[in-house]
Amino acid sequence: MTLTSFGPANRIARNAETHPLTWRLRDDGEAVWLDEYQAKNGYAAARKAFADMSQDDIVQTVKDAGLKGRGGAGFPTGVKWGLMPKDESINIRYLLCNADEMEPNTWKDRMLMEQLPHLLIEGMLISARALKTYRGYIFLRGEYTTAAKHLNRAVEEAKAAGLLGKNILGSGFDFELFVHTGAGRYICGEETALINSLEGRRANPRSKPPFPAAVGVWGKPTCVNNVETLCNVPAIIADGVDWYKALAREGSEDHGTKLMGFSGKVKNPGLWELPFGITGRELFEDYAGGMRDGFKLKCWQPGGAGTGFLLPEHLDAQMYAGGIAKVGTRMGTGLAMAVDDSVNMVSLLRNMEQFFSRESCGFCTPCRDGLPWSVKLLMALEHGEGQAGDIETLLGLVGFLGPGKTFCAHAPGAVEPLGSAIKYFRPEFEAGIASTSATVPPLARPIVVGA
Repeated sequence: MTLTSFGPANRIARNAETHPLTWRLRDDGEAVWLDEYQAKNGYAAARKAFADMSQDDIVQTVKDAGLKGRGGAGFPTGVKWGLMPKDESINIRYLLCNADEMEPNTWKDRMLMEQLPHLLIEGMLISARALKTYRGYIFLRGEYTTAAKHLNRAVEEAKAAGLLGKNILGSGFDFELFVHTGAGRYICGEETALINSLEGRRANPRSKPPFPAAVGVWGKPTCVNNVETLCNVPAIIADGVDWYKALAREGSEDHGTKLMGFSGKVKNPGLWELPFGITGRELFEDYAGGMRDGFKLKCWQPGGAGTGFLLPEHLDAQMYAGGIAKVGTRMGTGLAMAVDDSVNMVSLLRNMEQFFSRESCGFCTPCRDGLPWSVKLLMALEHGEGQAGDIETLLGLVGFLGPGKTFCAHAPGAVEPLGSAIKYFRPEFEAGIASTSATVPPLARPIVVGA
């Protein structure tokens, strides 16, 4: 799997005007350390923010640019920043970077942290200045050992250069930054579960309200942003709102660029920085190179395992939140997966639901019991032992675990691909029902959860 922002056959030249996230990448894939980063205009945006902009100016600039969260939810970053309290007497605030990248088929944040660690640090430094946070944490997926090593080295380099610590750039502003590795739980991608884990508690989501901006880490105001989100901040500050908005394709309601990719049996699996509004077909054909010889595209997911399946005819949808919503699912992380015609959808969904079931925090009943129930039914269908009514039961679970029915968004994301797979490939599920099965009313089949 290539971690690169090059286009097909390296035809796309990266530059600061069109590729704000990736133009500094080295061709050899090695990390860009402080001297090289500064030679490539690194920390110039931070110096501008500290010297020429007030804290409110930084927040307003990010808000006007229309930057949205890049972790999957897509909440406006400037609006989120604006929720932090204005009360100057609150002198303890935290900035958390959500680097718990455990969404299957997603590896964009890994590339940024391994190869451009100072870009993330600069983004956090500017954000900390805007939010008046004196301490920051990068909550990192435990398996990302190379990213942890590179981030820790970059933090030490920044400290030695006076870019972290006390009296940064002579401004009187102090900011400490720490890399914290998690124990490897998908649920830590939910911001309040991340906060609980950082505090040493069980990684369960918290009830909201209160929101982290009011009551976060150790009861103090806290802002949580994704790696890619924070890495967009320096370019916005350096080059301005109008330039940033102009990066996206016409018709896109989202601004800037996005790290997008394709995995699966495509000819050129990889990761590229592309403008919002590019079509799925361009991503699939021009960048991923289409399917390998001997394979045919059966369906695809636009942004991680928690997004719904789409058919080949949906490739003409524009890759931004509203464009993907028009064809019935979510943009998610923007890293797509191609499913080839040799894959049985029942087996694929059983594998996915096993993952989501295992990663449930177990706090609320629909998720804790509903996801294992779906796994039991899918295993039966996979082995040709399904009973009449099983598909209706699965569809019932899709409804019971949908948005607003559970404590957090884990279960709705888990069942979205299940519902879409049944919608488009129902005959494959029906083929798993034993011909001798007695007719059983929907939702009436007894299931021993956890057996």
